[in-house]
Amino acid sequence: MAKHWGVTSLVALALLACLTGTEVEAQGQGWMPPKGPPQNPQVFPESWPVRPYALTTQAQQNPTIPQTTTIVSKYPPAQRCDVAENTRVPCGQPDISTDGCKDINCCSDGGQCYFGKAVTVQCTKNGQFIVVVARDATVPNIDLESILLLSKASGCTHVDSNSDFAIYNFPVTSCGTVVLEEPGVIIYENKMFSSYEVETGRRGVITRDSHYELLFQCRYIGTTVQTVVVEVLPLGIAPLSVAVLGPIRVELRLGSGQCISKGCNEVDVAYDSYYTEADYPVRKVLRDPVYVEVQLLEKTDPNLVLTLGRCWATTKPNPHSLPQWDILTDGCPCRNDNYLSSLVPVGAFSGLDFPSHYRRFLFKMFTFVDPTSVTPMREQVYIHCSTAVCTTTGSRSCEPICYRKKLTQIQFHESGSYHRMRYDDNKI
Repeated sequence: MAKHWGVTSLVALALLACLTGTEVEAQGQGWMPPKGPPQNPQVFPESWPVRPYALTTQAQQNPTIPQTTTIVSKYPPAQRCDVAENTRVPCGQPDISTDGCKDINCCSDGGQCYFGKAVTVQCTKNGQFIVVVARDATVPNIDLESILLLSKASGCTHVDSNSDFAIYNFPVTSCGTVVLEEPGVIIYENKMFSSYEVETGRRGVITRDSHYELLFQCRYIGTTVQTVVVEVLPLGIAPLSVAVLGPIRVELRLGSGQCISKGCNEVDVAYDSYYTEADYPVRKVLRDPVYVEVQLLEKTDPNLVLTLGRCWATTKPNPHSLPQWDILTDGCPCRNDNYLSSLVPVGAFSGLDFPSHYRRFLFKMFTFVDPTSVTPMREQVYIHCSTAVCTTTGSRSCEPICYRKKLTQIQFHESGSYHRMRYDDNKI
């Protein structure tokens, strides 16, 4: 090792694929050296990509501060430094200047230099990795206690943490670091992983926690210092048509309206506008609400009532393909889901000519999980619904009685007549 520390510069390389989290218990103090061996969490070693902001910096001449820094954050620079004072983690030496703080990609309020809302990787000239992970550097937030390095040895977990940050500091030759060689370059490479929770249904497995993986390197070379962030994103594919001919024609659409004023109702505004075919596939963050509308077309009879039977999701356009995840069953939210979907009423004050010709509901976005490897699948999600048309008679209603499935079926058959059912699909 001694011959490697004679070089004058180095390179940090970080590859981030992430999303997840809850928070850890606050410590109420800045970063201090470790006082004892920490515990290691469980991990699923696969990745899920997100789009980071990437910044670079050149090396400092003082060997006691980081020589090169890579940061990855979901926030632009202006918001990245918006950190509560009681959770700030000091960055650099106590007497570091404002310019020196910015040179190592940390934040300064004129009196204190601290780490921002990001995943920050620093390589030092004396052969140390410094990795500072912010809880809300990703969407959803990272569970700081679920992060693990390649090695579970003592000293290979965070040396300190608070409610918003976890700090890792270890030699480039420890914690499972892999040493690689190129002409004139010694490369030290390690990884971080996080765990995630999965839900198992009768026909599929999903997760709403995104998985975090950070690949980072220190490259010790003989001339310059550089920082590189590499990002890999999946390519989208063109969507299929949302409507086809059948005994009855219905259309399935996704609401795209957004609140632009304070105090507005997000659910009401969501159905003010809709995604068009040119917008698909629609990109959604895990746990984001997905607003679905099914409409009966080409009918003007106000006594007709559109009803939904089962609505479910697949990874293929074929509604019978596996895996599947139920969203509605018998027209009601599926009770086996930890994030229960919601029916959105369409009443007389909706502004629609025939409110009974519409059905609306929302669910929280998820991704399917491979049941064998228990890793998130990089597949598009297709939504399918079975529909029927009911005609009201007397005082009886065509509305489902949720969570009382047998009574719901009897109520349907007694209250009206049904036409043939069809499948309609859309995809995200």
